[in-house]
Amino acid sequence: IIIAYSHCIAHGINMSLGFDEHKKAVECGHWPLYRFDPRLRKEGKNPLQFESKPPKTSFADYAYGENRYRTLKASKPEVAAELMKNAEEAVRARFQLYQKLAAITPDAPAAG
Repeated sequence: IIIAYSHCIAHGINMSLGFDEHKKAVECGHWPLYRFDPRLRKEGKNPLQFESKPPKTSFADYAYGENRYRTLKASKPEVAAELMKNAEEAVRARFQLYQKLAAITPDAPAAG
């Protein structure tokens, strides 16, 4: 199974620059890169391989490049600011959780 980020014309971005949007989503931590391969457990390895680097931009820098976020900010700036603060915290917490999960040493593989 591959779960992928997909840009959309409704985002209000230049569709020919979709890859740039994908990159921004990864760089701010909103779309973490990881692999999960349960077969690695048989080798005594953690099946979660976290590949993202720590965020180097803010979620706001990424989000306000899209219509859905810009529209909210223009119409209800106080609400947008509060939601953006919550989103930044959620992105940071999820990133840290994935890092911790990927660092866990799995139990020895079951005999058999």
